[in-house]
Amino acid sequence: MAKKAKKQQQSGGTPATVALTAAGVDYTVHSYDHDPSHPSYGEEAAEAMGVSPERVFKTLVADVDGALTVAVVPVAGSLDLKALASAVGGKRAAMADPALAERTTGYVRGGISPLGQRKKLPTVLDASATAHPTICVSAGRRGLEVELAPEDLAKLTAATLAPIARD
Repeated sequence: MAKKAKKQQQSGGTPATVALTAAGVDYTVHSYDHDPSHPSYGEEAAEAMGVSPERVFKTLVADVDGALTVAVVPVAGSLDLKALASAVGGKRAAMADPALAERTTGYVRGGISPLGQRKKLPTVLDASATAHPTICVSAGRRGLEVELAPEDLAKLTAATLAPIARD
């Protein structure tokens, strides 16, 4: 896979694309016009890119026993909070306050990327990601996705792979 949009990264790239470039990872940037009236950021991304929703992953921030934790799951499903808590050795998980998630990651809701976050958080990537040669995740803003190998995403985020999504 070729690195695209290299000039964009040098002049106004997101922290996610900067992190990918610095790591020397192969990735592709996909840009589309975000529609604020669309009911789902992830489904909008899949539709706009013409990619199966099973290959487009959303980044969610949860509170597991008082610690913020990142969950990366397919947009075609939802996060199983109990499975997330179990994956990180916790007992209880709940979705994090959106304002706290934005402050901690440095990204806005609908554009939170698992890469290049302001504060490194424990990350769990749904195990279904490994069924695909590449997956798409937010590149750090609404209307911008990055496609990369799931193994590269797991390595760069030090993610635990676990079945944390449900249909």
